Formats: sequence, C-alpha cells, structure tokens
Amino acid sequence: MTALAPTKAEFTLRGHNPDVLTCIANLSNDEVFTPPEFANRILDTVADAWAAAHDGASIWADASVTFLDPFTKSGVFLREITRRLTEGLADEIPDLEARVDHILTKQVFGIGITQLTALLARRSVYCSKDATGEHSIARSFDRDWGNIWFERTEHTWAGSKCAYCGASKTEYARADELETHAYAFIHTKNIKKLLVSMFGADVQFDVIIGNPPYQLGSDGGTRDVPIYQRFVDQAKNLEPRLLAMVIPARWMAAGLGLTDFRRSMLSDRALRVLVDFPVAKEVFSGVEIKGGVCYFLRDEGYEGDCRVTTVRGHEVVGPVLRDLRDHDVFVRDSRAVGILDKVLAMKEAALSDVMSSRTAFGLYSNYSGYRLVPRPGDIPYYATGAKGRFVGYVTPEAVSVNRQNIDTWKAMVPKAGSDGGQKLPDVVLGRPWLAERPSVCSQSFLFVPTETREAAESVLTYYQTRFLRFLVALRKITQDTTASSYSWVPQQTWDRNWADADLYEKYGITDEEIAFIESMVRPMNLDDADA
Repeated sequence: MTALAPTKAEFTLRGHNPDVLTCIANLSNDEVFTPPEFANRILDTVADAWAAAHDGASIWADASVTFLDPFTKSGVFLREITRRLTEGLADEIPDLEARVDHILTKQVFGIGITQLTALLARRSVYCSKDATGEHSIARSFDRDWGNIWFERTEHTWAGSKCAYCGASKTEYARADELETHAYAFIHTKNIKKLLVSMFGADVQFDVIIGNPPYQLGSDGGTRDVPIYQRFVDQAKNLEPRLLAMVIPARWMAAGLGLTDFRRSMLSDRALRVLVDFPVAKEVFSGVEIKGGVCYFLRDEGYEGDCRVTTVRGHEVVGPVLRDLRDHDVFVRDSRAVGILDKVLAMKEAALSDVMSSRTAFGLYSNYSGYRLVPRPGDIPYYATGAKGRFVGYVTPEAVSVNRQNIDTWKAMVPKAGSDGGQKLPDVVLGRPWLAERPSVCSQSFLFVPTETREAAESVLTYYQTRFLRFLVALRKITQDTTASSYSWVPQQTWDRNWADADLYEKYGITDEEIAFIESMVRPMNLDDADA
C-alpha cells in the first residue's frame, strides 16, 4: 500500500506545495500550456452544464463518464479531472487504489501532440512517464503509454500543402529527428475509426476538453495559418455530450480562412457558454495572442441562447443570454449590442460601401518605384516609410487598378490601427490624412474618395469621432483594419463638420451609453504620433 502515498500527495495535498504545471514556460504561440487555475475554471463550467442537464447531479461522482483531451500537452486537464473524480467517487469506490485505477483506465483518455508533451502528460497524470512502471499510480495497464497515446504522424502532401491541415510542404516536410506537427486528431477522414485503433475499444466520449494547437507557420508569407478550428470541427464529429475548448478569439471577427468557422459557431444553438478574454496575457502570461482568447462549452443536449461573459482585468460583464445569430461577427461586449442595434435600425448605407479596397492602386507597402522630386506628369503618392508618412511621386503608368479614383480628393485613414483594444480607452484608428487631387496612396491606407476638398474634410471630422471609432472597434479584433471593419459605420452627408454630440443625438444614444462609449474610446489627438 506504500504506492498510495504519492496519490494522496498528488490529489489531496496539491494546494500545499508549488504546482510544477504553473511553472512551465510556453515555447511558442502555437502550442500554449494551460495554467491549472484556468483549466479548473473551465472544468467548473463543465460541471455546471452537466448538473443542469442531470437534475443537479455531480459529474465527478459518476464512474461511467468518459473524458478525452485530444491534444494534451502538460496533462493539466486530465490531471485535474482525475483529482476531481478521485474525490467525487470516494463513496462509490471506497478503496483509493481501486478508485484511482478505475479512473485512469476507464474514464480518462488523452492524445499527445508531440513525443515530449505525451511524456509530460503521462508524468502529470500517472506520476510516471511509464504507465506500467513501479511509480505509476495506475495498476491495470498492460501498455507503457496507458491511455495517453502518441505516435509520430506524417503529413499527407497534396501538391505543396497537407491535405488535412494545410501545412506547407516547404516548411513541414521534415527529417525523422524533428517534430512534424502533423496532429493525429485532425489527420484522418474517420476519427471514430482512428480512436478505436488508438485505445482498442469503441469509446463514446461524454466530454471532450482541452486547448488545441493554434496555428502553423506559413512558407515564408507574413501570416500564420490558423488550425484550431479544425480541432473544434473534428471534435464535433465525435458527438460528445459536452465539448469545451480554449481557442484564440480572432475567429469572432477576422482570421485567415475562418469565415465558415465563424458562421458555424455563431449559428450553433448548442453553444451554451462563451467566455471571452480580450487581453490574452491575463490568461496566458508571457504569450502574445492577438485578439485575445476565449473558451466555450457546447452541450449536445442544449438548444437556445448562449451565456456570454467578457472578462477584462477585474471587470466581468455577464453572463448575458444572447442569440449569436444576430450579426455576422461577434460583438464581444454585450453592453455594445443595444447601441449597435439603434444605429443599424436606421438602415443607412454603410461607409464600407464607398471605401477603397485593400491595395486600392496596386501599390504595396514596400513599393519603391516612387520619386521624392516630381517630374512633369507625375502623380503625388501618399505613403509611409521608416521615418513615417511622406509624399512621393509616381508616373500614371505605375497605377495598375482603380485609375478612376486618381482624380479625387481622399479622406484617408491608416489600415493599421491600435492592437484590438488591448488597452482601454483605445484610439482604435490611426490619424486620418487628407490627400489632394490628383493623387494615389500605398497599401498602408484606406480612403473615401470625394469630389471636393470640403467633402473630404467633412469625412475626416467623422473619422475623428468616438462614435465612428467605437463602431469600427466592434468589428476590429486586431491591429489590421479593412474596409469591412466599417460595415456598421453609417454614411453621413459630407457638408458639415461632425461631432460626437451630433451623432449621439441623431441615434438616440443615452447618457449611460455615451459613458460606455467614452470609456472604450479615447479622444483623437491629431498631434499624437500614435493617433
């Protein structure tokens, strides 16, 4: 019975000693380790949902419930599930050794994402990297990996990309001594068959939970490729009763290739809980995840509005019951929904309808064919460089698209703004700039073309209002600002200077709503370099 001592230390005295899983540093933004406290918060959400569907019963007191972490790293979810079950099943299985053995062999399963993390997870859960070893707290395994599976998986190349995850062959066709980052869970067309081959039985998992890999590096491009959505979709294919995952929040309004995933999430009436953290460092210290992170709980037996909570520092908004189908992107702060609805109720044309597209004149940010001293026939070229904004000159032949907009005044705003509301109040957009006619600009700017200087100046006053920037912020989750970010910004008449007071009155914004807008968006100081 001496083997029971580490079990008690692991599961009942854990809070009295430093927890090694709080000390593990993240190696990258691709595979982020989950802090134990955060894992337990999600497990509390799982327990609440189970109790709501089972007349208040505790999921931790049910010896038949099965759990799968299909992308385990530190093993924190599996360890904390085991700890809770060890306490909850004490009455049903009084003998501690038999209870722990039952939990580890019959209820708790994992799939490692790399050889190293699989060993780490086994050490966290079994107290030994060998589930059959003398120090293992499990007693009935006949395989050294127990129920935490890992085998090297290779990508399936279809041309230059992996057919399953989209990984670049140039980047990820690797020698045997390097990790492939071909995650088994999403490299199959038949996930149920794969799990049978892994665990030797057709296990129907009641709960799937975890923190999947977030992205894969591109093949030299400027944008990494998100893959977390593939894990969510694959988990749904297993039809668990409860599905809970931590994922980046960028899907809510943006993200490369995430349009279908966003549509699927917002239309999913089984989505019971969504908890949003706009500042990722408040969850994962030392890791920058642009746009923040969130976790969700999907309940196969639930149909209805989602309980949405936004957490920023010590401020918690919610839970608020919301129908996520109301808009094409997710409005992160529930307090903004009523304001947005008032604006959209006017059914006015959107500013995005008249705004330039990305790279409006075909002149990219790194375009170098301009001159600083004009020659006859040259066109002014508005751009940014290492020393800030400047006006150069290009020939008309340099303009490959949208030549009809050359001879217009342009109310311009930088495409790069603030970093998605990481600090509040936020400026949201960079300083606007007036471009005279004729003119062109680089990819660094979006603009509204007008026929007169007066109209362009009117647009610029509108850009500067907190009202406009607040509406942009609702669709802008990272630094990048596209024309679609202005889809909820109504057009105005360009015959006057616009001020917030005028717009608040026009749209019936209450004093309480004004206070909220102004707590989120700060005044724009045109003398500020970062404005």
